Amino acid sequence: MSDIDAVVFDFGGVFTPSPFDAVRAVGESAGLDADQAMAFVFGAYDRDTDHPWHRAERGELSLDDTRNQIRDQARLLGLELDLYDVLAAMSGTAVRDDMVERSWALKTAGHRLAMITNNVVEFREFWRAMLPLDELFDVVIDSSEVGMRKPDPRIFRLALESLGGIDPARSVFLDDYPGNVVAAEAVGMHAILVETDYQPAIARLNLLVGSDG
Repeated sequence: MSDIDAVVFDFGGVFTPSPFDAVRAVGESAGLDADQAMAFVFGAYDRDTDHPWHRAERGELSLDDTRNQIRDQARLLGLELDLYDVLAAMSGTAVRDDMVERSWALKTAGHRLAMITNNVVEFREFWRAMLPLDELFDVVIDSSEVGMRKPDPRIFRLALESLGGIDPARSVFLDDYPGNVVAAEAVGMHAILVETDYQPAIARLNLLVGSDG
């Protein structure tokens, strides 16, 4: 018997390639190194701040206003950085079918499944159409709907409570950002970092839940 009752997934970077790779590529074309590009577009992503992108992910700021504020901040340093260029680089993202298949196997084996995604209102119709969310997941938490975002510990607790009060120690969380993995571990969850080569993450998940679970 597995000691894991629930598996909680991020969306982008887990079921699709990581958006952070696109940010780094566009930033480099604007003369920024990878860390600078991430800081301008996404802010300090291991913290929850008033950066425009964080506010958009909490549903507090429109995408157009977010774009304008990020561009204005970059121009103060003599840089041209357009959020919409980043979003264009992220378009055409494909779903990782083997990650979806593994999720179905978990559900069939009796595990409760949830998704926590840091997202913005304007993306909702697009990303929700990429997976059979209602059939596959028991709970889907969109940061822009609930007004909180990873790494805020409340969003992890909300997911576990919404799954029926799952003990954090009997849950696993998968995410492509190290800060979110650390935040989930601080809540008491098992946590797995999903990197560009995501097969080791699936292997780690298999170890925790059992390859057939």
